[in-house]
Amino acid sequence: MGADCHSIQLIDGDGVFNVSGLENFVKAMNLAECGLSYAVVSIMGPQSSGKSTLLNHLFRTNFREMDAFKGRQVFQSQTTKGIWLAKCADIEPSTLVMDLEGSDGRERGEDDTAFEKQSALFALAVSDIVLINMWCHDIGREQAANKPLLKTVFQVMMRLFSPRKTTLLFVIRDKTKTPLENLERVLREDIQKIWDSVSKPQAHKETPLSDFFNVDVVGLSSFEEKEELFKEQVASLRQRFNHSINPGGLAGDRRGVVPASGFSFSAQQMWKVIKENKDLDLPAHKVMVATVRCEEIANEKLAHVTSDEEWQELEEAVQHDVVPGFGKKLSSILDKCLSGYDMEAFYFDEGVRTSKRQQLESKLLQLVNPAYQSMLGHLRAKTLDAFKEAFDKALERGEGFASAARDCTQAFMSKFEKGCEDASIQQAKWDPSKVRDKLRRDIDAHVSSVRAEKLSELSAQYEGRLNKALAEPVEALLDAAGDDTWPAIRKLLQKETRAAVSGLSSALSAYELDQETVDKMLLKLENYAKSVVESKAKEEAGRVLIRMKDRFSTLFSRDADSMPRVWTGKEDIRSITKTARSASMKLLSVMAAVRLDDESDNIEKTISRALGDNTNANSGVTDRSIQSFDPLASSSWDEVPIERTLITPVQCKSLWRQFKAETEYTVTQAIAAQATFSNCSLLTPEANKRNNNWLPPPWAIAAMLVLGFNEFMTLLRNPLYLAVIFVAFLVGKALWVQLDISGEFRNGALPGLLSLSTKFLPTVMNILKKLADEGQQPAAPERRRGPELDSKSFRNGVYSNSTSDASSNISSPESGVEYSSPSTE
Repeated sequence: MGADCHSIQLIDGDGVFNVSGLENFVKAMNLAECGLSYAVVSIMGPQSSGKSTLLNHLFRTNFREMDAFKGRQVFQSQTTKGIWLAKCADIEPSTLVMDLEGSDGRERGEDDTAFEKQSALFALAVSDIVLINMWCHDIGREQAANKPLLKTVFQVMMRLFSPRKTTLLFVIRDKTKTPLENLERVLREDIQKIWDSVSKPQAHKETPLSDFFNVDVVGLSSFEEKEELFKEQVASLRQRFNHSINPGGLAGDRRGVVPASGFSFSAQQMWKVIKENKDLDLPAHKVMVATVRCEEIANEKLAHVTSDEEWQELEEAVQHDVVPGFGKKLSSILDKCLSGYDMEAFYFDEGVRTSKRQQLESKLLQLVNPAYQSMLGHLRAKTLDAFKEAFDKALERGEGFASAARDCTQAFMSKFEKGCEDASIQQAKWDPSKVRDKLRRDIDAHVSSVRAEKLSELSAQYEGRLNKALAEPVEALLDAAGDDTWPAIRKLLQKETRAAVSGLSSALSAYELDQETVDKMLLKLENYAKSVVESKAKEEAGRVLIRMKDRFSTLFSRDADSMPRVWTGKEDIRSITKTARSASMKLLSVMAAVRLDDESDNIEKTISRALGDNTNANSGVTDRSIQSFDPLASSSWDEVPIERTLITPVQCKSLWRQFKAETEYTVTQAIAAQATFSNCSLLTPEANKRNNNWLPPPWAIAAMLVLGFNEFMTLLRNPLYLAVIFVAFLVGKALWVQLDISGEFRNGALPGLLSLSTKFLPTVMNILKKLADEGQQPAAPERRRGPELDSKSFRNGVYSNSTSDASSNISSPESGVEYSSPSTE
């Protein structure tokens, strides 16, 4: 019996607690895995009353027993010294049993009863069931029945520990023929008298013994005289210890049970407190027990909340979205936890209970705070999104920007406040001001962003209007290039700028901006209007040479009625050339600088003085060899800032030289046309008619059709020939149209051939140049330009002017303008 049982001496005879032995015992028995599913049984009673024998038979332990042949008189020492601990075999749940040193032993003497009281108190403190072993014939005796010890224990238990129902199982040994009912009645009366005599706290003055202890009595026959009957009764009693902690089981109240993993520490601390107070005045132990137990209860409640399904669902839900009624739900969970703690820790020391409650509350708040912050985060994000949507709709409805921002901000900040109230919990006074401030900053940032975007769109809108209102009119005015060009541009600029500034100022009133910001935006718009004009002027200045040649061509090749000029020999080519060049020079002087300020300059006079009187209209050569002073030999104009300069004086000189070189050919051809017309006028009408008939005779056309039939069929059989002929036809058609061959031969074959000989090469080069330009530049709509000096044609003595194909470039480092113009072959 007891072969598989493990036992240790928990406390030796001197009161030393076996710490390492208990820890090893707990590990060996895997007690930590039991949680709360274990029971503790202890036995106390007179020395040599058969306590160890009873435990060995009842729980199959291996405690040391007294030799019956030696007896208590001869046996010089106690069988059990101190307190021994073992694990019961084959009983569920795991049951620990403590064998206490017997009382009334002669080894300690009559005066040294402190250890007996301490061990009895320890047994009552840690045990669920306490067996009190007593002889049947000692019932009714004051000392033998341990009445003084029970009285002391009751007093201390009431004062130190929370009320818990401990089962006191009185085992009457060597039962006589006296009925058990009579013995139990006497025993209960004695116990009740002890209970009534114990002083109690005011709250338990009238509390019956049954609220604290379950008293039970069992009788056993003599082991020595009726061993078999004794074993049968013990086996029957053993059955009552199976599942003793279940509801209705033998174990008493389980509220104060320490989890099995903490049993070792709890027992150590209890014995330490008990051992240090020999007179059993143990107020410090109350605090210790309350501290340990309250902390355990708090941990249990915290663990319960952590594993609570409702909390887990709430925590999971709040990670994804706003949870309606979050504060009430969370407050309910926390209130349930704290109420449970208050109920279970009610009988412990008030100071400790309150302190541990505060710690529990702090831990609970730490546990739920991330969920609360997540809730506020979702609430802030949702409120911000709703604000953005409502704000955009308010702007779409046409509400003023400032009023819409103000109203929406106020409405949604109020909505956020209500959401914070719904999310708040009763147990904490958390301040959502940081999240509120962040929301306000986010709203203000969004309003600022939208304001900046709207103001940018508004500025771009009025800039676009200005660009549309100024760009083309300014281009047209510069194309005309007269004395009133820049005054007209200034007038147009002032008119359009005034209208745009007025419109923008009116639109900005809805934004309630400060005056400084409004002034900056209006000034920016005015500057933009000026920049449009300046940009267009620079653009046109880059094409000034083309403009000059266009103007020269228009005035030189057309009369006052804009009809093509016929060179009959009566025209004053010198005067016409001078007029056309003067107009081109006027255009050059107008394009030389930006004149948005109403200030006069001498650019036109300078150009006219330097370029106007030094040429011969017939040949274009210089009348004076070298001027003593060249007004254009400079990189800037007098009284004109460099930033307003479009074409520098030296560039003007270079442009004029190139302009003259490229227009002299036109003048030369006009002179040749006059000579040709004069020669043709000497021919007879019959000769002119013959010369004008350039088609072959009808019989020749019929012969070509008949003789060329085979070749025609060959073309039909081979489409490649047709493609080549088609391309040749397109090229020929283009030359036919450009050269105006039919028109050239109206006056006869000889004049036509003379005219075509001068036009053929420039026309071919011009076609190739156009094809090359179209291949290099991306497709884009082109601005309408004036006629260019592409080729020279004479039609019945009528001159048609076009520019040549090659180009030359002049770049200005000061103004950054590049000039492109054709050059003569």
